Amino acid sequence: MIYVHRRLVLKGAVLGALAYTVGGAEVLLSPREALAQGVPLKVLSPEERAALEALGDTLLPGAKDAGLAHYVDQQLSVPASEALLIARALGVMPPYANFYRTGLAGLDAASQKTHGAKFAALPQEKKNEFVEQFRQKVPEGWSGPPSPFFYFVSRADAVDVYYGTVEGFERLGTPYMPHITPLKRW
Repeated sequence: MIYVHRRLVLKGAVLGALAYTVGGAEVLLSPREALAQGVPLKVLSPEERAALEALGDTLLPGAKDAGLAHYVDQQLSVPASEALLIARALGVMPPYANFYRTGLAGLDAASQKTHGAKFAALPQEKKNEFVEQFRQKVPEGWSGPPSPFFYFVSRADAVDVYYGTVEGFERLGTPYMPHITPLKRW
């Protein structure tokens, strides 16, 4: 079973897809496709999803529609040694779900203290202002990882899911030159 799972992951890497469970079966989908098909999240709660999507779309408009929450959730559901999250490369201690949960809880708590509402409920202008503040220093009411570090990790995740595809390279006007060419467009 582990061998089959590994093969599925390796095949998905070539296709630019990740393994999601749909109707009890593992299928390869891009995060955008998983979002479009309404694949349920395994790790993140609805409140965490709302905060992550709102943060991602504030940091990089379009990240929510690119499937940011599905990407992060899927990566949180695999063994830490297989996760593609930037948190792993930056030395965050597994389980990575703890990092995201405490960071998103800190985001909502600080937003609640500063603006009287959770981050996802703020008007876009207030979200922009709040992100500008918490990326520089830890705001009042924040708990969890240092907010500038959480900002950096969240932004990197948004960039990965939005620009880390053939279409993302096209958006940048950069030729896509993969080591292994995907069998189909993502």
